[in-house]
Amino acid sequence: MTSTTTTPSKTTPLPQRRPVAGVAGLLRRPELGAVAGALGVYLLFTVVAGNSFSALEGMGNWLTVAAELGIIAVPVAMLMISGEFDLSVGSMIGAAGMIVAVGVGHYGWPVAPTVLLAFAFALVIGFCNGVLVVMTGLPSFIVTLATLFLLRGLTIGISRATTASTNVSLDDAHQGSFLTTFLTSTSGTFSIEILWWLAITALATWVMLRSRFGNWICATGGDIAAARNSGVKVDRVRIVLFMATAAGACLVGVMQVLTFGSGDVLRGDQQELQTVIAAVVGGCLLTGGYGTVVGASFGALTIGMASLGINYAGWDPDWFKAFLGAMLLLAVMANNLIRKKALESR
Repeated sequence: MTSTTTTPSKTTPLPQRRPVAGVAGLLRRPELGAVAGALGVYLLFTVVAGNSFSALEGMGNWLTVAAELGIIAVPVAMLMISGEFDLSVGSMIGAAGMIVAVGVGHYGWPVAPTVLLAFAFALVIGFCNGVLVVMTGLPSFIVTLATLFLLRGLTIGISRATTASTNVSLDDAHQGSFLTTFLTSTSGTFSIEILWWLAITALATWVMLRSRFGNWICATGGDIAAARNSGVKVDRVRIVLFMATAAGACLVGVMQVLTFGSGDVLRGDQQELQTVIAAVVGGCLLTGGYGTVVGASFGALTIGMASLGINYAGWDPDWFKAFLGAMLLLAVMANNLIRKKALESR
């Protein structure tokens, strides 16, 4: 009886697993480009402008600018994710501010009811924008562009007719009001607007990631016909988001008039373009269905740092718009590249 010995066979090595949760997972984040851009701009102006930019006082200044933009950019990003635009937010800033300025400064109305009136007006305008887009089927770009000119023209005309001026002072009538303290107080060099911005970003992030309404927003922007067939109330989603963008612009307008003690019809001029740039820098697609509100906040932070960083560096501020254009183009190219790499890594 012969015994046989078995020799161990040569085993093939197991295939290596791809680190999907690492680099690939990071590449799938829409806000990656915005975070990198914000870090790059911060490092640039820290080196060029020195301590005046990175010190607490400098940080407080550009964070306030970023906060005013971010408060609007967050709901604008949510609207863009749903596949729509709102170009009327800039005019809404001026209109809401003038409602408070004329009401309190010219007619002597109490601050709180006048502020509530401004918010009611903003919500009505947002509701009308949404209804017009839903009922007529017109592109939101056209509807809100018309609202932009309509609001700006009415604000200028009514202000001149009632006060014979386009700049109305509150004459310290708002000082001591609870709302003035609640919306414009400061702690050292940092304004409460920064906290409002962070709170709105956190709330919007929760809505997008944890709520049914957030799923509806993404579904509406991804494929509106499929979303409607799945039971998503796409019309309600769009109307609510238009009201949210108008409310965000109104909040900034009220904050500005209470901070500076006066209203101006031209406040918010071209702010609608900067909010779109912040959202696009943050990873939002112009076609909808993709993006994050965190990315939009980082886009607002980048613009805020750049707007004041140019001054701290001693550069000509006329270059700021050129910087915005270049940043928009680079952000779109970078976001497209990141999305392409993310799709390849799946």
